[in-house]
Amino acid sequence: MSPSAALASDVFRIFVLLTTGVMVIGGAIVSVIRFGFAKDVSHAWDSYRGWLVMIPIIGASLFAGREVAICFFGIVALIAFIEYARATGLHRDLTKTYIVLAGIVGISVLAILREPANGAGLYPPFVAIPAFVSAALVLASILRNQPEGQLKAIALALFGFVYIGWMFGHLALLANTRNSYGYLLYLIFAVELNDVAAYTCGKLFGRRPLCTNVSPWKTREGALGAVVISALFPLAVRFALPGFSIVECVLAGLIVGIGGHLGDLSISVIKRDVGVKVMGTLIRGHGGVFDRIDSLIYAAPLFFYFARYAEGS
Repeated sequence: MSPSAALASDVFRIFVLLTTGVMVIGGAIVSVIRFGFAKDVSHAWDSYRGWLVMIPIIGASLFAGREVAICFFGIVALIAFIEYARATGLHRDLTKTYIVLAGIVGISVLAILREPANGAGLYPPFVAIPAFVSAALVLASILRNQPEGQLKAIALALFGFVYIGWMFGHLALLANTRNSYGYLLYLIFAVELNDVAAYTCGKLFGRRPLCTNVSPWKTREGALGAVVISALFPLAVRFALPGFSIVECVLAGLIVGIGGHLGDLSISVIKRDVGVKVMGTLIRGHGGVFDRIDSLIYAAPLFFYFARYAEGS
């Protein structure tokens, strides 16, 4: 990944045009509904304006090269974990919070270091890093010599690291693969398409709730429609997944469809338990960074390991 490689990449150029087209059409639709029909679309408008900021930042990070992209993913994970720590109260234990933040930085460092021939980065230590973070969290409690309340703090910190740092960190590993632009752009675009499809199908066909106590507005019909659309989408962008058979393309789409829903519902469980509506307010119309990356958290590792299988590595 580099600026010259991006300019030479058909995949990068096509996704830039595809994203631009979607944003133009989406903006036109929202504008017509807002100004032509005088309907209240304030939430959709705020969401659209949020994307007008996020898309250039994501695109510029990928365009700038492998190291910048990995650093960008690391910064996103750091911000998301800080939001999580504040929402759960973990931020009051600064030692454990800093240990997890250091672990997230470590993941980015491992990904940036020169990758071996298989293109997976320093994969063995990446897999092992949760064990080292676990040991550091327990050691901190031992040195503190105050066992009361430590189990909850350790559990919160370790879950936050594995969930936000390690699972989301698989995006950095995808930046080290031979087909980095194809995999990353497909995954990011497909995850957002899955979210939009779930919302649209739910509004049009939704009748039966999916998980009333976790996410009351989600429906079974919306979830099923999104999974079907996600399964078909890779067939339309097979240029981004060279070497994938038709069956493997469909499976890759199912991974995004199912993984995206798992991520979205998982963060809903956390928010319901701690009693917050959104994890942050950094992104207008979207909430916090954690709210925005929730669907990627499950999809990223599932897709990474499936891509390794499909490549035969």
